[in-house]
Amino acid sequence: MADHIVKSLEQERRRGRGALSNVTGRFDVERLETHDGWDIEEDRPAFKTHVREEIARSIIVRNTSPDLPFDRSINPYRGCEHGCVYCFARPSHAYLGFSPGLDFETRLIARPNAADVLEKELRAKKYKVAPIAIGTNTDPYQPIEKAREIMRSCLQVLRDFNHPVAIITKGTLIERDIDILAPMAAQNLVRVGVSVTTLDNRVSRLMEPRVPLPARRLETIRRLSAANIPVRAMVSPIIPALTDHEAEEIFGAVAEAGAVSATWIMLRLPREVADLFQEWVETHFPDRAERILARVREMHGGKLYEAEWGKRMRGEGHYADMIAHRIALTMRRNNLTTQLSPLRCDLFQVPLAQGDQLSLF
Repeated sequence: MADHIVKSLEQERRRGRGALSNVTGRFDVERLETHDGWDIEEDRPAFKTHVREEIARSIIVRNTSPDLPFDRSINPYRGCEHGCVYCFARPSHAYLGFSPGLDFETRLIARPNAADVLEKELRAKKYKVAPIAIGTNTDPYQPIEKAREIMRSCLQVLRDFNHPVAIITKGTLIERDIDILAPMAAQNLVRVGVSVTTLDNRVSRLMEPRVPLPARRLETIRRLSAANIPVRAMVSPIIPALTDHEAEEIFGAVAEAGAVSATWIMLRLPREVADLFQEWVETHFPDRAERILARVREMHGGKLYEAEWGKRMRGEGHYADMIAHRIALTMRRNNLTTQLSPLRCDLFQVPLAQGDQLSLF
């Protein structure tokens, strides 16, 4: 285990959390310690969720990755209370001076002016429309969205501009926004990706502690589909020797629930996530930890992670090829496509701002 990981924190303090420790961010000179120097035993409070507000100066983030099907995205929140131990977004918290470990799921940042900034950017004369992705880094429907409604405000802006959007979430709170999403879907302006990682409640609760249980996420797929909102099931990550045996059952379940498309990604362990996941799997699944990690290394040339484009999402080698073949077969059996029709960009229109006059033509 890397020496920058502190000792695992008391179980009661971590109840309902995914990470077992608070790794020091790679940009921090000083190392995090949980011991105060005294030898006196004392009860310390559980890790609570703290939310800080950030006034965003810009909201649309651009990327040029050939592995991604979009070139722009929005993140209403930084950090994610869902606590998924495998989350590849955890290292982004280090840029804020926080740990990718427990800080990532307990020290959150909300961007209350996100919708206002989004509207300003969409009104810019140089703006060229293309689908915006939301939920690619942290979940826009994590628990704090219920009260803050930042995601809903952003959706209202996108609706007013007839702007195409692709959403990814594990949160059932998206059902609240069906009143916005359904009319957009009728114009082919929206699609939703719902993440389903396992059908095993125990595994789910351990590795993604504050995410709705699998059956509840399947119900979300049903409700979105019933509203004619196209749903893509995001079956990721596939974890060797832990969830890989469920692949056929998961794809069958999401198809039965109404998903029309599906994608999958192999377990990714970038930067600090590698140590966090290794610590987690050795603690919760000691009987198979060595086998899980060996499979991961097998797919990445002996390393726990390979960042090279074209390899990081699926891995290489016999095991990776076998999983890809199994999934291709089960997707065909369940009539699940990998592609959906492109979202419409030709309907984009800048609405009148307050105080604007109607055009005569």
